[in-house]
Amino acid sequence: MSTTNALPFIDLKAQYAALKSRIDARIQQVLDHGQYIMGPEVKEVEVQLAAHVGVKHCITVSSGTEALLIALMALDLKPGDEVITTPFTFAATAEVIVLLGGVPVFVDIEPDTCNIDVRLIEAAITPRTRAIMPVSLYGQVCDMDEINALAARHGGIAVIEDAAQSFGASYKGKKSCGLSTFGATSFFPSKPLGCYGDGGALFTDDDALAQAAREIRVHGQSQRYTHTRLGVGGRMDTLQCAIVLAKLERFDWEIEQRLKLGARYQDLLADLSVQRLAVRADRDCVWAQFTLHLDAREAVQQALQAAGVPTAVHYPKPLHQQPAYAAYGRGQSFPEAEKAARRVMSLPMSADLSEAQQDQVLAALRQALSASV
Repeated sequence: MSTTNALPFIDLKAQYAALKSRIDARIQQVLDHGQYIMGPEVKEVEVQLAAHVGVKHCITVSSGTEALLIALMALDLKPGDEVITTPFTFAATAEVIVLLGGVPVFVDIEPDTCNIDVRLIEAAITPRTRAIMPVSLYGQVCDMDEINALAARHGGIAVIEDAAQSFGASYKGKKSCGLSTFGATSFFPSKPLGCYGDGGALFTDDDALAQAAREIRVHGQSQRYTHTRLGVGGRMDTLQCAIVLAKLERFDWEIEQRLKLGARYQDLLADLSVQRLAVRADRDCVWAQFTLHLDAREAVQQALQAAGVPTAVHYPKPLHQQPAYAAYGRGQSFPEAEKAARRVMSLPMSADLSEAQQDQVLAALRQALSASV
């Protein structure tokens, strides 16, 4: 197959075609009223998102990165405070800690889920630990009950779920983002629930933290021109909120499709000697990416590209090996994160992926795997 006929990795065009009338109408409403910053759609989407997650408060913000930053600011992270997290994540997770003068303390990952290994967190806790920031990678929530219990045993350490990839996922019957002190997600276009630019949200049941986050996102204002705390320009604009509102109308269906397609990938790959991402029995994965572990990753990627099947690697180098964060690795090795970085590869995945397209991916993958042996 020519690469000119390549499948989309995430089919946002098909999603827009299915939702065109709703999205266009929502955008037109904003154009008509002209309130592009903090317009009525901001509050409307916050109410709907909070109800979806099952928490008291949702605070929309300008990106998933800003959500993490504002969460740490609301918790009053001080220079030198430590935040335990994973080195196998996007840079934003550690970036926000360092920007506030904090110290990211890395803990290795589980080899089968790529999420933080809860068994290793306690050894990383010190008197300076201010927060634990697990990352719900690839659309699957970490073992939040264990993390919360561990945080409680050590004096009530705050827990922030970095749920940039897992909005819509569930854990023991509860939704991602509603499982800890703060849940933070991203509405980057490729996420399970995405807008058409940057956007994100924070979720909490804590009234005081919610108020702090709302003030921080508007330059620390408790009311106009009354700056009660240090803040940032972190608002999610009205147009992006309108787009999320339109997409929310079929989001439950999209979650069902992601679960169905993920299970179908798993079933149809079961006879191959390829390691698939493990999904724990007590949670659902919304498959932000459908991820495999491959020893011959580069060869398989090249073969798939030639067959018109795009792939992606999240992430090719863990944070402790990145120049900006190497000092925080303290010269340590995190063997599972390093191994995953060498082996992970994600296949096309979105709610609008058809079974015929999925079969096309699988046929090309089978051929690529047999050629790489």
